[in-house]
Formats: sequence, C-alpha cells, structure tokens
Amino acid sequence: MSTARSAFEIRDFRRLVSARLLFSVAVQMQAVIMGWEIYSIHKDPLYLGLIGLVEAIPSIGLALFAGYLVDRSNPVRVYQWVLVVSLCSALMLVGSTYGGFGSESRSLIIYAAAFVTGLARGFASPAVYSITPQVVPREALAISSAWLTSAFHVAAMAGPAVGGLLYGWTGSRGAFWLQAVLLFVSLGVFSTIRLKPKVVRRARGEPFMENLLLGMKFVFRHELLLSALALDMFAVLFGGATALLPIFAGEILAVGPQGLGLLRAAPAVGALFMSVLLIRRPIRHDAGRILLACVAGFGFCIIGFGLSRMFWLSGLMLLASGALDCVSMVIRATIVTLNSPEEMRGRIASVNSIFIGSSNELGALESGLAARLMGTVPSVVFGGLMTLLVVGATARWSPKLRRLRL
Repeated sequence: MSTARSAFEIRDFRRLVSARLLFSVAVQMQAVIMGWEIYSIHKDPLYLGLIGLVEAIPSIGLALFAGYLVDRSNPVRVYQWVLVVSLCSALMLVGSTYGGFGSESRSLIIYAAAFVTGLARGFASPAVYSITPQVVPREALAISSAWLTSAFHVAAMAGPAVGGLLYGWTGSRGAFWLQAVLLFVSLGVFSTIRLKPKVVRRARGEPFMENLLLGMKFVFRHELLLSALALDMFAVLFGGATALLPIFAGEILAVGPQGLGLLRAAPAVGALFMSVLLIRRPIRHDAGRILLACVAGFGFCIIGFGLSRMFWLSGLMLLASGALDCVSMVIRATIVTLNSPEEMRGRIASVNSIFIGSSNELGALESGLAARLMGTVPSVVFGGLMTLLVVGATARWSPKLRRLRL
C-alpha cells in the first residue's frame, strides 16, 4: 500500500481533511464577496487593504497565546471553537443583507466580520498542526502536508469561483447563506473525530510568559525554520496581488464579479494540479534549491500578471503562480512539522501562522497602500521584483536552506 493511500485511509485524518476543505471553501467565498462589496462601496484600493489589516490584528495578536493554549489543552476542542466562531462571522454577514442597512453600515459589518474571522484563524493553524502528527505516522507526514495543501487549494479554487458566480446571479445574500451552511457542515464532520490527543500539562511554577514565547525563541534559533518562514513571508508580503484583484477585474480587465471569482480561483487550479503531483511524487532531494527556484518563479509570474491586459493571460500567470506557491507551502509545512518537538508543536505552529498572517493579511494592506501611492499596475510589478530580491538574499544568507533534503 502506498504511503499516500495509507495516510488517507486513516479515518480521523480523512475527517480532518474534509472539515478543513469545507472551512476553507467558506472562508475563500467570504474573502471574494467581501472584497467586491467593499470596492463597490468605496472604489478605493486602500479599503481593500484594510480588510486584511482588520483580519490580521486579532489573528497575529492572538497567535502566540493560541499556540500555548493548543499545547496545554485539547487541540480538537480548540478547532471546534474555530469553526463555531467562523460560523458566527458568516451569520453576521448574512444579517447585513437584511434590515435595510445603508452602504456605510454594511461596510462596518463587513469589517467586523473580518475581525471575527481573524479571531478564529489565529487558533486554526496551531490546532491543525498539533492534531495531524497524532493521527498520521511520522513517515507519512510529508504526504499528509500535501493532502492538507490539496484540500486548501481545492477550496481556494472552488470558493472564489462559486462565490463570484453566485454573487453575480443572486447577490451577496445567497452567497453568504451558502458560506454559513458550509461552516455548519464542517463543524458536524469535525465533531465526529474520535481522537483523544495527548495533552501536555504545564509544570507548577513554570513562568507563563516564558512558555508563551518558547516557540518564538525556538524558531529564531533554528536557521532552517527561520529562513523558510521568512522567505515565504516576505515573498508573499511583496508579491501577493490578491487584494487588488477586484480592481483588475472591474477596471483593467473589465470582467465583473464572475471574472473576479475566476481570477481568485486561478492560483488554486495550478496549486491543485501541483499538490496532486506532490502526493504521487513527494519532494525528497534538493528540496531547498527547488523551494528557492519556485519562489523566484512566483515573483516572475506576479510581474507577468501585473503587465498583462488579456484575461486569459492574466489567468494563466495566476495559475502558474499558484502551482509554484504550492511547492513552497508543502515544503514549508513539512519543515515545520518535522522540526517541531511534540510538546511545542502548537507554539511553533503559531509562529508559523504569524509569518503567514503577516504575508497574507498585512500583504493585502501593503498592496492597497502601494496601489494608492504608485498605481495598481506599477505596485504589482514592484512587488514581483521585491520577491526576486528576497529570494536572492535568502539564497545568499542561508546555506542550510540551500542544502535542504527532506
């Protein structure tokens, strides 16, 4: 039996992947609809960036505590609460479509829902990273990372496409209702997991702050972990163009909300094909060089997207960027999982989520600010060039990453 097949035949792992898939579809739908709604109200790229900032504040601010809590409690229970809070965010958005709210009031509700989503996401990653090694044997951890990445990219492909199309046909109310239903089903699926995780108890007299910061100290003393996380953070921070897609769809490419959904889904299409390939042929040799090459390729794709004026070419550039980013995600997740001591998995995963949150949500703010100062297209091209600079600096200063073999 292949390692890939045996990993997915574990019942609790299948339930985890399924629940994660439904959760991610709902979150991706929410992102594309909120972005279109906010841009329709304000017509200003800065307001698109503010969605990322509002979500990042609780997500990053609570990350260290989330990792500590996961290491000292039941991560299955923590993830159940992630789904419950996310469902509350979806119901807030549903409620905003009733009651005759004006544009400004709806805008405030959307930002409030983004804040609540950020609260949930701060705890999501540490919980999943802590659960996975307890349901999957160590030799299958690289494959399990590829399975979870595949589920995320299926969601990132389906969520924006379904959200954009449904928004174009029925408006935001139907799309927000579907998001709420998906989260409710995800909670139901996840609640059937029977795993009773190991809970690491804190010794008496152990300083709270010292425990809280232990994961951060471990990562900053670990050259391989630090360089892999920093590479991903700065590459996506500068190279991400997702927050500006409503402007490209509405003004530059003129394809409307349906086209926006397809553009949002394009990176996930490429990532899905790549993640399926990585499940069948996992990366083991020259992983560091492959990682650096893929992040550099990601930067070139972002430059190509920024310069494109044809919808099909823009979609192709985003599709290729997603495929290359998928390799980076899988290698980074495997590095984090294999190099995390069992008693610190939650806290190290929380540091990982801080890096990811900084690149995604704060990257959205950076995109909005850069677009306002430089213009939409120049800001995207500049971001791609900065990504290439980050790759060069990482390759120069981290020989361990260059020589990495999984």
